[in-house]
Amino acid sequence: MFLFMLTNASANNSLSGKVTDTTGKPISHCTVYIHDLKRSAGTNSEGNYSFNNLPEGTFLVEFRYLGYMKQSNWISIKDNTKLDATLTEEVVELHEVVVTGASGSKVINKNPLALSSIDEKAIREGSSTNLFDAIAKEPGVSQITTGASISKPIIRGLGYNRVVVINDGVRQEGQQWGDEHGIEIDENTVNHVELLKGPGSLMYGSDAIAGVVNLIPSSPLPEGEVKSNVILNYQTNNGLMGASISNEGNIDNFVWSLRGSGKLAGNYQNRYDGRVFNSGFNEIDADGRIGLNGKWGYTHFDLSLFTLNVGMVEGARDSLGNFTREVVNNTEITDETVNQDELTSYDLFVPKQNIKHYGISNNSRIYFDNSIMEFNLGYQQNLRNEFANAFNEEETELSMELNTLTYSSKYMMNTNSGWMPTVGISGMFQSNHNNGTDALVPSYNLFDIGAFFLFEREFGDVNLSLGIRYDIRNLNSKGLYYAEDSSFTESPTNQIKFSPFKNTFKGLSGSIGLSYILNNNFSTKLNLSRGFRSPNIAELGSNGLHEGTFRYEIGNNGLKPEFSSQIDLGFDYNIEHLSARLSLFYNNIENYIFTQKLYNSLGQDSIPDLKDPVPAYKFVQGNSYLYGGELNIDIHPHPLDWLHFENSFSIVRARQTGQPDSSKYLPFIPAPRLLSQLRITNYELRMEDLGLAIMEGYIYIEGDYHFAQDEFFNAYKTETYTNDYLIFNFGVGGSIANQSGKTLLKIFITLNNIFDKAYQDHLSRLKYTAENLVTGRRGVFNIGRNLSIKVNYEL
Repeated sequence: MFLFMLTNASANNSLSGKVTDTTGKPISHCTVYIHDLKRSAGTNSEGNYSFNNLPEGTFLVEFRYLGYMKQSNWISIKDNTKLDATLTEEVVELHEVVVTGASGSKVINKNPLALSSIDEKAIREGSSTNLFDAIAKEPGVSQITTGASISKPIIRGLGYNRVVVINDGVRQEGQQWGDEHGIEIDENTVNHVELLKGPGSLMYGSDAIAGVVNLIPSSPLPEGEVKSNVILNYQTNNGLMGASISNEGNIDNFVWSLRGSGKLAGNYQNRYDGRVFNSGFNEIDADGRIGLNGKWGYTHFDLSLFTLNVGMVEGARDSLGNFTREVVNNTEITDETVNQDELTSYDLFVPKQNIKHYGISNNSRIYFDNSIMEFNLGYQQNLRNEFANAFNEEETELSMELNTLTYSSKYMMNTNSGWMPTVGISGMFQSNHNNGTDALVPSYNLFDIGAFFLFEREFGDVNLSLGIRYDIRNLNSKGLYYAEDSSFTESPTNQIKFSPFKNTFKGLSGSIGLSYILNNNFSTKLNLSRGFRSPNIAELGSNGLHEGTFRYEIGNNGLKPEFSSQIDLGFDYNIEHLSARLSLFYNNIENYIFTQKLYNSLGQDSIPDLKDPVPAYKFVQGNSYLYGGELNIDIHPHPLDWLHFENSFSIVRARQTGQPDSSKYLPFIPAPRLLSQLRITNYELRMEDLGLAIMEGYIYIEGDYHFAQDEFFNAYKTETYTNDYLIFNFGVGGSIANQSGKTLLKIFITLNNIFDKAYQDHLSRLKYTAENLVTGRRGVFNIGRNLSIKVNYEL
């Protein structure tokens, strides 16, 4: 619901109060957030906090302190406003999570959409090697992986250009159509993640047909504070070494944040493959943010750099089952067995990738009388280079330069009728150019724009939201031809690599939803939505070997847009020692686009290029539907409130209509998953002689069971059956604090895959590499046992 009922943005208003526990004892170092102002404050030793220079209006204020239930309060701020809070010890808190709404923040059970939130603690305590590996435990969320370094989010069975990633208000654009193209974001810059499961086209236009991953950085520090932080991480499986250092502050409402990060990893290992050759990577990132907060609102600027070098696993082996690589001997290339030094080194070999992603953006919100204007403007440049020539390892075979300008603006109003309307536009300008000796997709120019209207209103315990959006996308693909010397030219010749084409796609999206809070224990929500997605450039125009995916891809510029019609139904139940959430969905997609393997006239794999003998796949489409859901159950047995038994189950089923058995299932749908965790939380150990204490301690053991995936796209052997697997993980950690309760150091220790289980996930791209002729096993297996030690130190 629209949160701000503003009357005078120029007044000097303040908010202050005291935070205590149920016994009346002050809580120090409690964090107080006003999300929609991007303002935070901390309580002192007396439990007091204060904000100054605030606009007048009604805001949602959130109180957070680990070990206590989060508390959210609406407060009308005018002049010198007081708001005290009494926090109770944590038992369950699903209903108190605050998420970002179209017109402001709101408690999650008041939002009709299927939403979930992953907090900073959950992100930091894991042993992930990239950002989306860190959030893939969320029910309904999975990942397409290519080794340990590349992950792509999948929401309820849909991914690639069907999921929009928003990074601090700006849409992330970086050739996300590719299997082996990860998301170019430093996970250390992300404070928490909000996930929309279902079409988000209303707010974000084309490509949000599956959902939205909203990455949110830390709020600026309280006024007058400056701090620095160091994060160190070591992982035993691939020798990963990571470091991140930051400095941030807030002086007279001038805010800044600076961060530099780096990672270096060698080849990962598992029980079946040993060390997986050329699976290492290295990454260097930098991010800087400056801004102003005031009674008029805020404006923040961000500048970021992401650099990744990553080897591409091919999985070629010799007759003894050992990995091989291409080596130049005089004028010939031969396959030679990889030696032990090469397996244990941090060196990268061809094929490999180098990705650079630069970004600059502005996020601003301005308060007027009875209304708010928000702007987001971002420019991104993505440079992707692929190296695969053993004769000249520095030659860029594939080299793509993607430039994107994204824009969005929305105007939020308060009316006397009770309806809270929001109107907005968003879109982007984009150009892609090929600079290498080979090309997979054509160069192109793209422009799209969409306008939306949203109306929200509260009727007591019922929250109603409805909206509509219309999008237009123009795509102009450039022709590319072979010259006489076999190089590329844009001047027409008789030999065509890419034929030029133009497409215009239009789509109408919308949603209507309501949530109903029956009482303090039970709430429900229902949402109907329609989403739109135009085909991406790879689906329309591909013609070439896609390194790292083990296939030759052929586009189809006659593809139509996808349209999704989805219904979501959710239930939340919370009592003192039990919390449960059930989310169900049904999604019908017209013109669903996917790849299908091609056969030649002899019924064998079609091989377009005998020099690189990989099978051909063509993009096709048909009507389909998906259904399933997620169930979360969190039990806190009385009187052992520190003991949590957390369980989640997720399932997606996907069908094509009117197809024979071999092609009735959609490809790359995650298997059902059951995740159970037994956790001890919030234990304390005081060391009086040292003046220190271990606070916020936790320890857990979990089982992660992935069912067998026997519903797969079997036509032309595009997919294969995947066995079930069960892995066990262990974690322990906590904070070291001084006598006043200030955190000095945080330690996170995780042991994943305790018993070194050898397994292949159904969404692993390495599952389809070459067969090991010695064992008869096809493909490369996922990472084995991995011990991670992470230290977070405040300077």
